[in-house]
Amino acid sequence: MPGALDGTQILELGSYVTGPFAAMLCADLGASVIKIEAPGQGDPFRGWQDVGYSPTFCAMNRNKRSLTLNVQSPEGKEIFLRLARDADVIIENMRPGVVDRLGIGYGAIHALNPRIIYCSISGFGQDGPYRDRPGYDTIGQAMAGLLSVLTDLEAPKGVGISISDHITGVFACYGILAALLARERTGKGQKVETSLIQASIAFAAENAARYLATRISPRRANRLRLAQVYAFVAGDGLPFVVHLSSPQKFWHGLAEAVGRPELKEDPRFVNKEAREKNYDALSELLTEIFRTGPRADWLSLLATRDVPSAPLLTLDEVFADPQVRHLGMEVELRHPKMGPVKLAGTGVLLSGTPVRMELAPPLLGEHTEEILLEAGLGREEIEALKGKGVV
Repeated sequence: MPGALDGTQILELGSYVTGPFAAMLCADLGASVIKIEAPGQGDPFRGWQDVGYSPTFCAMNRNKRSLTLNVQSPEGKEIFLRLARDADVIIENMRPGVVDRLGIGYGAIHALNPRIIYCSISGFGQDGPYRDRPGYDTIGQAMAGLLSVLTDLEAPKGVGISISDHITGVFACYGILAALLARERTGKGQKVETSLIQASIAFAAENAARYLATRISPRRANRLRLAQVYAFVAGDGLPFVVHLSSPQKFWHGLAEAVGRPELKEDPRFVNKEAREKNYDALSELLTEIFRTGPRADWLSLLATRDVPSAPLLTLDEVFADPQVRHLGMEVELRHPKMGPVKLAGTGVLLSGTPVRMELAPPLLGEHTEEILLEAGLGREEIEALKGKGVV
């Protein structure tokens, strides 16, 4: 069956995470994505292993074709403009102003192709006092206040995933999809902008709303208390979590599961408000109880009483989990030279226009000749461009 974006042509001038992730999400939906990379260099994530085909690169670049093209050269710029005339979407995550200086910014492309949807991704926005600052994931997390609710400010630590980068890629894809839908009605393209700071603040909407209502900045512990989130280590050293949320039945089920039904009527824990106030005392009490038995036993007792709980899994455990396997979250693609490539599957299922994962991540410039021939260049012309380092 066709994908939702079948027939959509995307040019990606992206590297690292935000731009490539946005383009990959579109590619999974059926869009044809040409990833434009500098000859001899390519996306810096390629170099995170000697082979130029690191798992980090592969995670962001399935379902794409790679074209090496020096867009700073006059010939390279002309080829880009030729491709842009027939493109539906351009995605770039260079620093603000770079594409305009190269003569391939939104204004130049819109003049050639009024239907173009041009997505620009940056650290802090296309204008404003921080526009020219370098923007990386942790910087976005920190400046957006996101990291302040993920770490303890008294002993701050970074987190083990590029949250802001991925969130920004998702928001970029969201904007592109909206612009494509609007174009169906109006026939006109438009510019789409997002940034690490903007996307990360929008993602932290719950905490932001709480601050704006109270003018008190939430800390990491605030949500733990409000949502009644607990984490424990069982007697066999294995971690797990409990999320009591609001329904009183979950608290009653937990008290029964741990063999302490009298706790249900303890004034310190008798309702959600009391448990919020006495969160630390309840956490300490349960910590001691859960140390007396293995994780599997506790989770079985909690599940029997319908208490929201789960093992805190490492990734090796995740991909061995029966539900994860049922969902098909481990995907294998085959590259003709690099062999099997294992990746995480899609986060969405569509019954009528299914997500497809068909192309393994490309080698640098793997499809250069193929794409240029499609664009109308002859083989001799392509060889001459190779000799000049344009492609």
